[in-house]
Amino acid sequence: MSKLKVLFIGGSGVISSACARVAVESGIDLYVLNRGQTADRPLPEGARELRGDARDPDSVRAALGDLEFDSVVDWVAFTPEHVRADIELFRGRTGQYVFISTASAYAKPVLRLPITESTPLRNPYWQYSRDKIAAEDLLTAEYRATGFPATIVRPSHTYDKTKTVLSGGWTSLARMIAGKPVIVHGDGTSLWTVTHHEDFARAFVPLLGHARTLGEAVGITSDDVLTWNQIAHTLGAALGVTPRITHVPSDVIAAADPEWGAGLLGDKTHSVIFDNSKIKSLVPGWRAVIPFERGAREIAAWYTGDPARQVVNEKLDALMDKLAGTYGVPER
Repeated sequence: MSKLKVLFIGGSGVISSACARVAVESGIDLYVLNRGQTADRPLPEGARELRGDARDPDSVRAALGDLEFDSVVDWVAFTPEHVRADIELFRGRTGQYVFISTASAYAKPVLRLPITESTPLRNPYWQYSRDKIAAEDLLTAEYRATGFPATIVRPSHTYDKTKTVLSGGWTSLARMIAGKPVIVHGDGTSLWTVTHHEDFARAFVPLLGHARTLGEAVGITSDDVLTWNQIAHTLGAALGVTPRITHVPSDVIAAADPEWGAGLLGDKTHSVIFDNSKIKSLVPGWRAVIPFERGAREIAAWYTGDPARQVVNEKLDALMDKLAGTYGVPER
C-alpha cells in the first residue's frame, strides 16, 4: 500500500509542529512548504522541506512543480483571499484541502453549551474570527458548487510549552514570580477549554485523507475545562508561587488595550465547553489525555530554562500596573 502524500503549508507553528511530527511517525510522506524553520520547533526528520512564500502563488507553484497530494493543509490561511488563492493552486491536484479555522468563530455571546459543529458562526467582536468565518463560507460554497474537497477543522485554545495560555505571555508569569498583581478578566470564574498540541495532533493526523470529512467541519478540543482563576493558579504552582490575582472587567481591558480586548470579548470572556463526539467518532479511541497541570509544568520549565525567553513587555506591564491599581487590592 502506498504512503499517504501530504503537504503542510507552514509546519513550525504551535499546532502544525506537533502534527508534522505525528504525521511522519504515522508513516505519512510529508512535504512542508515554508520560508524557513524556527529554532524552537524544527521540522521532524523525514519531512521534506520546500522553500516558498505561501502568500505568493508564483513562489508556491515554483516550489511544488508538478507534485500532487492526497491532502493539503494550510496552517497559515487566515482570510478569504488566502483561501481563494489556495483553491486556484490546488484544484485538481489534491484529494483533500484542510482549512484550519477556529472555535472562536462560534457565535458570541455563546448561545448554548456544549458547543458543537452545528453551533452558528458569528463574532461581532473580533476581526480574526470574522475572517475565518468568511473563509469557511467561501470553501463551503466552493464545495457545493464544484465539489472542491474541503475539510474544515476548528481548534480552540491549543498550546505548547512556548505559550502561557494566560494573557500577557511571559509578562504575566514574571509578575507572578515578582509578587505583582496578575490581571484576570471578569471575575475569573468563566470556563475555558485548553488543548495540548500533542493531543490535538493525535486527533488531527487521522483526518488526513479521510474521505468522509469532505464538506464537513470538525472541532478538535480537549475536555479539560478550567476557570481562568484555576489557569492562573495552576501556572503559579508550576512556578512555585501563589499568584496575586486582580480581576478586571473585560470591557475595561478592551477600552485600555483594544487588541487584548478583542480576544477577550470575541472569545475568552465567554465560557466554552465543547462536545467532541464528532472527532471521537471519526477517530475511534482518541481522547485528550494531557491535563493542564502537566502543560503548565512544561511552560514553566521552558521559560525559566533560558533567560533569553524571559522578555517583559514594558508597555503591557505598565498597563497591568495601572489596571491593578484602579481595581483595588489584589486577591490572594
